[in-house]
Order: sequence, then C-alpha cells, then structure tokens
Amino acid sequence: MQQTILITGGAGYIGSHAVYAFLNSGWQPVVIDNLSTGSRRFLPDSVPFYHMDLEETDNVRAVIIQHACTSIAHFAGSIVVPESIANPLLYYRNNTAVSRGLLEIAVACGVEAFLFSSTAAVYGQPDQVPITEDTPTMPINPYGASKLMTESMLKDVAAAYPMHYGILRYFNVAGADPLGRTGQSTPLATHLIKVAAEVACGKRKSMALYGTDYPTIDGTCVRDYIHVMDLAEAHVLTLEHMLKQRTSVLMNCGYGQGYSVKQVLDAVRMVAGVPLPVETAPRRAGDPAALVADNQRILKTLDWQPKYNDLQYIVKTALDWERKIA
Repeated sequence: MQQTILITGGAGYIGSHAVYAFLNSGWQPVVIDNLSTGSRRFLPDSVPFYHMDLEETDNVRAVIIQHACTSIAHFAGSIVVPESIANPLLYYRNNTAVSRGLLEIAVACGVEAFLFSSTAAVYGQPDQVPITEDTPTMPINPYGASKLMTESMLKDVAAAYPMHYGILRYFNVAGADPLGRTGQSTPLATHLIKVAAEVACGKRKSMALYGTDYPTIDGTCVRDYIHVMDLAEAHVLTLEHMLKQRTSVLMNCGYGQGYSVKQVLDAVRMVAGVPLPVETAPRRAGDPAALVADNQRILKTLDWQPKYNDLQYIVKTALDWERKIA
C-alpha cells in the first residue's frame, strides 16, 4: 500500500524538490505551505496541496487525518541568518514554537516518523573542520539556536512516545532540479549561488562579498555546497531507513568538500561566461569562517550515492533555473 507523507513547506525551495524525490520513490506526498516563500506552480497537480499556516492546528490535524499521513517531513521555517539576529522572536516563533505545535499534532495523530530540516548553523563557530555530528552544538545566531531547540524537542518526544525522528543537518544547499521542474524562487534570496546566478542573468546589477579577512584560504567564508536533489534523495532514504529499522537518526548532509566565496564566484563566472560585478562589504554578523561536513555517518548509514557532487554542475543547474524563470 502506498504510504502518505505530509511535507510542510513543500512549495518552497528544498521542500518542492523533496516532493519530486518522494513521488519518484513511490510515496504520496501531501503538501502544506503558506506560500510566504514558495510557489504552488512548481508542484505536480497530482499532489494534494493546502494553503495554510501550520499555526492553524485544527486544519493541520484534519489534513493529517484525512490523508492518513504516517510520516511528516518538516521543511517550513525561516532561514536567513542576518534576519534572525535582527528579529530573533520571529525565528523562535517560526522555527521553534510552530515546530512544537506540529509535534503535538503528530503525537496525537499517531505519526510514526518525523523528518526535520535542521542546519549546520547549530554548530556555531566550530574549532575544527570537517564537522562531525559529535562536534559541540554552540550556535552563534538565533537561526541556529531555534533549530537546535527543535532538535531537543524531537529527542524528548521520541523518548516519551512511539515516534522516530530523523534530524538532517544541512550544509549549504544549492542548485536546482536538472529537469527544470522546480528551483529556488524565493524573492530577495540570500543564498550565495542563487544571488550570483541572478547577477549573471542580469536580474541584479551587482552583489556583495561579505568579509575578506576570515582565517581561510583566501579570506572569504568557506562552505560545503550540496546539490538540492542529492539532499532531497537523502530525505527519502533516511525515512525509509527509519521505518525499516525502527530507529531515530541524526546526520550531517554535505559532501565533505569546502569552497570559498571567491571560488564559488569564479565558478559562476566560468559557467555563465559573463563578468560578475562584486562589491566588497563588511562581515555579516553570525557568519562562521568555515562550515564543512564530515559526512561519514550518512554514507555508512544509508545507501546514499550523491549524483551531483560537482560545483560547476551545481552552478549550471542554478543558472539554468534562473534563465527559465526570467
């Protein structure tokens, strides 16, 4: 029998890619999204879609019951580090309080498995890279702190009720569906490759390079960029592992390879074949110098074989998407 999964934030960037990955693996996704950053038009018509806030608890409960959702993948939330510093209460509401309400509904409805979209920001400014899952969690911004609080809730809920969790700590997600079905369409996005692709396509006149004095190879921040479709596939495999083994897991999602901001901008220039106007700016508050994943746990736990582990290919799919939605 086909299993049904509720995907919150399923019309957003990562959530929409996950919808296609779950469909491809035989699942029936059901999407709830308030469309604050997502778009319904990038989802298949066959996927049940509900335009609502997760704070509409009675309506969310009704959707879970109506579709007999046995699992939840929770992508909905706020993700911009500088915004979290300027408006921390928004992040503790959207990322922590809303997640708590969703967990309460999940327990009441007998949901078996809960996948959570977490972040490498929970590690803060780590002393060493690459970062393992055992690296101390000391977030340096409300974004990371709000996600870490939800991780703690998940662990406590799983200890008290018959529900398993899968916590996936993302590093820097980038790129777009190679088939052009969906991509990042967030207005005023802050992701580096997304912004650079917009500049390369003439949608922005220039972009800022925040900080050139970090203790890295060239003074700019270093990040581990993972293609969004590889990340989406990791969610499917994680959920299937959780259900088969009746276990909970916490895993980094990255390739274990870091690139500096300057290296990424060079890749965009090379793939796009156009100049990329860049203006140097001061460091942004809350930006660690380097975040690179140790991904051995996910490689050993799942039969996960990344297909798009190539910076130029990640950039190419981002550019292809940007041109498509021009």
